[in-house]
Amino acid sequence: MVTLYDVAKRAKVSIATVSRVLHGQDRVRETTRARVRAAIEELGYVPDGAAQSLARSRKDVVGLVYVAREDPRLGRHELESMSLLFRDEVMRGVESRLRARRWSLLVTYLGDDEASGAVPDGGAPVMPRLLALSGKVDGLLIGDGVVSGGQLAVLARRLPAVLIAGDPGQPYADVVAADNWSGTHALVEHLVTVHGRRRLALVDGPAASPDATVRRRAMEAVIAERPGTALAGTFSGKFSAAGGEQAAGRLLAGAAGAGGQLPDAIVCANDQMAIGVLRRLADSGVRVPRDVAVVGFDDIFPAALCDPPLTTVRQPMRRIGERACERLFARIADPSLPPAAELLPAELVVRASCGCPPVSAR
Repeated sequence: MVTLYDVAKRAKVSIATVSRVLHGQDRVRETTRARVRAAIEELGYVPDGAAQSLARSRKDVVGLVYVAREDPRLGRHELESMSLLFRDEVMRGVESRLRARRWSLLVTYLGDDEASGAVPDGGAPVMPRLLALSGKVDGLLIGDGVVSGGQLAVLARRLPAVLIAGDPGQPYADVVAADNWSGTHALVEHLVTVHGRRRLALVDGPAASPDATVRRRAMEAVIAERPGTALAGTFSGKFSAAGGEQAAGRLLAGAAGAGGQLPDAIVCANDQMAIGVLRRLADSGVRVPRDVAVVGFDDIFPAALCDPPLTTVRQPMRRIGERACERLFARIADPSLPPAAELLPAELVVRASCGCPPVSAR
């Protein structure tokens, strides 16, 4: 096995110089650096990552934790076809920052029964799998709805942590999220003021999701601000396309019992649920947007391909991943930094599903 000593001997430099080159430090002359790199190439030397991590008391690994919200109605093929969704884009942003530093990413998905929605907050222990993961990484990026406030307080004392799309008001860890309030407020305001929609139904996300909570409250605020506007029902969709279909089924059944009166608009807390709603309405002969408007949130790739194309709110998914990773690096370097929340702008994207003319007709 080729060692660091072999490289130093071939390049006629000290072991310390070889180490500086390997770690990208700039206190090495370019001619010396080139000689060391040539020796590494000639000998086929591969650095021992574990040994380097031990020497630096660091692993050069970041953990990313999400909840795997399973839906029995979605088959394997359909799950695999939904590629450019929120988590995938966030992960791309994270990976771009890790790649620049030559760090690695360890991704873990918790089951619904392991996430905070199934664990009481009062003194609840952190899940064993999360504690085990914390020993393998330098810091954690934690997705929406993974841990409760009490669990986060315990976890953040063990290692640096940053929430992706978490509660900006919690005092334990940094948060990077889209400005859900302003984005949803603009979306619902558009439905009310531009299209005159007055009876608005909500297809909500998981109860444990801070993002879904803020979006719901923003919608309620617009309804409260606009006399004559009312909430025509709230239906749970669990952030999945199948959940959106099921919610639309319950909405249609309720409308049939009320003499066939549909709401004017269906506001979905994310695009996947909105896609499911569009499917079920189409199967039932309901015309969008003539009979009812449908809108979403995220602007995932399939949103523009729907029939009709989906009006939604675009959040900077990849940028969220980048900024979360940058904040985690800062916290790893200085764990004493006070927790802070960073809200990135969200943009209203108007397409045909709300009643606006198609883009090509403008």
